[in-house]
Amino acid sequence: MTRELKENLREVSTRKNQIETILLHMTDGIIAFNMNGRIELINPAATRLLRLIPEDENFEKIFSKLNVNINLEKIIYLENWTSTEERVTVGDNHMHMHFAPLKNEDDIPTGVIVVIQDITEHVRLNNMRKEFVADVSHELKTPITSIMGYADTLLEGEYDKETQDKFLNVIATEARRMAKLVTDLLELSRYDNDEIKGEKTEFDLGELVKQCQEKLQIEIEKKNQTVECFVTANVPAVFADKDGIERVVLNILSNSIKYTKEEGNIKIYVGFVYSDAYIKIIDNGIGIPEEDLTKIFERFYRVDKARTREMGGTGLGLSIAKEILDQNSGSIDIKSKFGAGTEVVIKVPTKKQTSIDL
Repeated sequence: MTRELKENLREVSTRKNQIETILLHMTDGIIAFNMNGRIELINPAATRLLRLIPEDENFEKIFSKLNVNINLEKIIYLENWTSTEERVTVGDNHMHMHFAPLKNEDDIPTGVIVVIQDITEHVRLNNMRKEFVADVSHELKTPITSIMGYADTLLEGEYDKETQDKFLNVIATEARRMAKLVTDLLELSRYDNDEIKGEKTEFDLGELVKQCQEKLQIEIEKKNQTVECFVTANVPAVFADKDGIERVVLNILSNSIKYTKEEGNIKIYVGFVYSDAYIKIIDNGIGIPEEDLTKIFERFYRVDKARTREMGGTGLGLSIAKEILDQNSGSIDIKSKFGAGTEVVIKVPTKKQTSIDL
């Protein structure tokens, strides 16, 4: 009997330690209250999530402080007729709380247990989804409204050829803008679903940058800008998706051209540091306010919405650029001073480094 008793006590102690370890390391908060509303058990996650202090020792104090209108007796005795779930915001965090009565082996209530889940990330993603849908709707509605307006105007009356050409030009411009937006959205969707796997090859980054500059030469000449490209000697070949990196360079360089005044200056440097080749593009354009720098890679985020829309931007270019570089183990960093200019640094791994990593 003594041996069996010791075995039972050892088993009880082991189970107790297991439960304490689980509660200690759980990311969800757990609080158990007795029939009087006093805390019988609480894990560190609950204390952290609800930001409890030693004075928060009973049911009423805790939930009145959180502005949760819930009654202990109703949870215990009327569980089938009352809501047992609540949402609460503590600071910047959002919590979902589930209340359930505790019962003994005779099905007699002995208290209440509360399970607290941190749903902050879920709420954030849900809000981002709503904003994304709203932004897409707005961006598509604007060109559609213009197209419909000018098309209806043409249909309703007779106009001279000059007026017709003017209206048709607006329709064509808005249609192209809408097509570009849809194309960018589809491409981002493919990146999100990991459907784009660009073929990585070895190529000369300096030559690629010079080719991009040549492709944008007409835009450069239109604004009478000075664009200089300097390539450091012995820059190793990079190993990446060439088409993707070309798109990134064209996007960043065209932004510099677009947001740099006429007769402005843009300098491009191609070099090598540690295991990465880099492209540094510096302009003396309008710059970006400091408060916007942390948000510029968000989808549809634009520093000056009206001006960007007027220039034909979709607000997705930098998001796509970051996705491409992420897939190629590269990076992009932007520094700027409002009214003084912007510096963009793009890094791409070299063939040598990629081979070592493999």
